[in-house]
Amino acid sequence: MAWQLIVQARARKDGTFHRRQWLRMVGTGAALSPMLGWADFVATRADELKKRNKQCILLWMQGGPSQFETWDPKPRHANGGSTKAISTQVPGVHIAEHLPQLAKQMHRLAVIRTVSSREGSHPRATALMHTSYLPTPTVKYPSFGAVVAQQLPNPECELPPVVQIGRQGTVAVGAGFLGMEYAPFVVPQAGQPPQNSQILTSASRFRRRLGLLEELEEEFAKEAPQLVQTHRQLYRKTARMILSPQMEAFDLSQEPDSVRRQYGQGNFANGCLLARRLVERGVPFVEVSLPGWDTHSDNFQRTPQLCRQLDQPFAALLEDLDRRGLLERTLVIWMGEFGRTPRINPRSGRDHFPRAFSVALAGAGIRGGVVIGRTSADGVTIEDRPVSVADLFRTFCRALEIDADHEYMTPIGRPIKIVDGGQAVEELFG
Repeated sequence: MAWQLIVQARARKDGTFHRRQWLRMVGTGAALSPMLGWADFVATRADELKKRNKQCILLWMQGGPSQFETWDPKPRHANGGSTKAISTQVPGVHIAEHLPQLAKQMHRLAVIRTVSSREGSHPRATALMHTSYLPTPTVKYPSFGAVVAQQLPNPECELPPVVQIGRQGTVAVGAGFLGMEYAPFVVPQAGQPPQNSQILTSASRFRRRLGLLEELEEEFAKEAPQLVQTHRQLYRKTARMILSPQMEAFDLSQEPDSVRRQYGQGNFANGCLLARRLVERGVPFVEVSLPGWDTHSDNFQRTPQLCRQLDQPFAALLEDLDRRGLLERTLVIWMGEFGRTPRINPRSGRDHFPRAFSVALAGAGIRGGVVIGRTSADGVTIEDRPVSVADLFRTFCRALEIDADHEYMTPIGRPIKIVDGGQAVEELFG
């Protein structure tokens, strides 16, 4: 984090730093060593980044949600079970009865009903749907959140560039070969301050202690300069965050009661509200997890319960972002690992089904009120407009104005594109 060296070197006595001062400093390039490449990169693209200012919120439905009980109900077929379809704000578009508030937001949403992959394993599908690549033993692919943070840095934001809220599974997709700078900052439960994020002394004494630590490391730095530099960067990054006034974003009690009521109650509701507060302060990527969708049994009891946790907060998030002028630059993604089988198993459940499932999108230039693709009456096959995972990620990049063909060089010297193959779903734009 080379830019933090500049910030600390030129910080004012009260610990704050002006954006104009920072940009003027990095823009001159005076006396900057090669290790300040990130600062140079941001300085040269400052105007472009200011214009784009795109961000992303991923609502991750951990476990694989049933498309039949959400975005693609089949009430006229036995495979649809007892789930009914309801009308939405958009004439002719119907979704499952369990999402009445989102039905009112359909003019802001686009639904792709024909996403298809070949991966039905939770760990591998989680990796695929977070990176666009299946995991391999030789390459640790970065999550899309890490890519967004690296491609769309925000020099004004002092919070972590990737925040994960409420992840409770055993599978986590990190920054891969992009490195710890873009690793996710995990908030287990929204509404509580992040652990160990408050200093136990004065800010000035805290800074003196950090200075002392660096002095103590000087001798070791002669033997292992890269190791010490990485350690210092991590500490500086953390110190900058916890001393920042932007940390108040994690304090949901600052929100009016009317807004809290709008989002509703529960961990996922708090997570959606926190996501809005974070993107409002410039965090490039936020993921909010809602676990429990692996409904191999009791699908018709468990899925409606999960939809009740989802419906109001998701709808409130869309309305709130739009009201604040944030939706036009924030891509909101709703998805899980895969869908559920059309055939209902003997346990009144649905099993893994990656061949045809649904993803919902909103914001960042996505046309609202659009449904892409059609599955058969029984939900088994795709009849119109299949969308691959690569197509899906190309669409994300298109919305966020990221070059999907941008190549990274891995530590083993292998060039890797952000997305390999695929075509963006152009019907979602314009």
